[in-house]
Amino acid sequence: MTPEKLRSIAEALRAGDAVSLSVDDFPCFSAEATEGNPHVSPSTLSAISAALGADDAVVFERAARAMDEGDLAWIGFKVVFDADAAMANTDNEVTKKYGDAGSADGEALVFFCNDAKEVVAGRPYSPRDLFQMKDVTRGPSMHNEQFDGLTWTSVPLFDQVRVWLLGASDSSAEVAALAHHVGFKVTAVDYDPAYLNEARFPEAERILLGGGNFDELFDLHAASGDYVCVLTRGHMFDPEGCLWAAREGVRYAGMMGCAGKNNTVHDLVISRGMTEEQWDAVKRPIGLKFGAKTPAELAIAIVAELVDVRYRDRYSQEARDRHEASLGR
Repeated sequence: MTPEKLRSIAEALRAGDAVSLSVDDFPCFSAEATEGNPHVSPSTLSAISAALGADDAVVFERAARAMDEGDLAWIGFKVVFDADAAMANTDNEVTKKYGDAGSADGEALVFFCNDAKEVVAGRPYSPRDLFQMKDVTRGPSMHNEQFDGLTWTSVPLFDQVRVWLLGASDSSAEVAALAHHVGFKVTAVDYDPAYLNEARFPEAERILLGGGNFDELFDLHAASGDYVCVLTRGHMFDPEGCLWAAREGVRYAGMMGCAGKNNTVHDLVISRGMTEEQWDAVKRPIGLKFGAKTPAELAIAIVAELVDVRYRDRYSQEARDRHEASLGR
């Protein structure tokens, strides 16, 4: 998705032309994303596209501006599968009250929402709709199945954070699956195809190094906002991973291992030019502390830490404080 693509959609709608939204641009409707959901499929996007009109252009125009400005924002969709049930929803005894009206109508709706809770839509929506529209900021929604007759989905208008997995260890394979699931873009690196393959890393970009070592790692480049997890098999190439992360100046780098091993890595990387400041910036051991031991448990600890780093990167202390207060903690 690009701002130019969004503007072209808006221009076509204002001109009265038919548009066809692509699953490539709106992957929340892909076969993978909708698997097992009887209410949403790739064909749902085709039906929504056919129903779009000139009034909906404002959504795509606002979304394009959000991308230009680097805003945390989403394009969302109301998907109705039972119009009568969607409009007949009433408040219950547990949730906050949103009035006597259910959804505004029994039709699908495309809308814009950003993290400041600014909502733009081309057609009317009810207070209950607004509650769920704002909920896309939870990434993409937390209460999308709360009310009968309709569901909600969305796509972010900002880039995914890339996570580099240096090493195709068992823990790395578990991290790859979980990191992909929570919205990271994953790149796995190793030199042995017996470990770095589609079966073990089906959703990750895979970079196979030559030479039976990690020397070619230094031919690769990361962005300053990337995260790096040093998880080489047997820790054999952990020094190379730390040196590469330091050279690339990535936002986050973490390394697995016990204190004794990491002390050895320290001596090796310092002797090869890494500064003490760069070494101190490597999270050791990687992951949140809660007693994880198996590869799957370690992946939970690691990805939980990545999610926390991403959260702190994206939101101010004030915004985080408000969020915590809303949760009562």
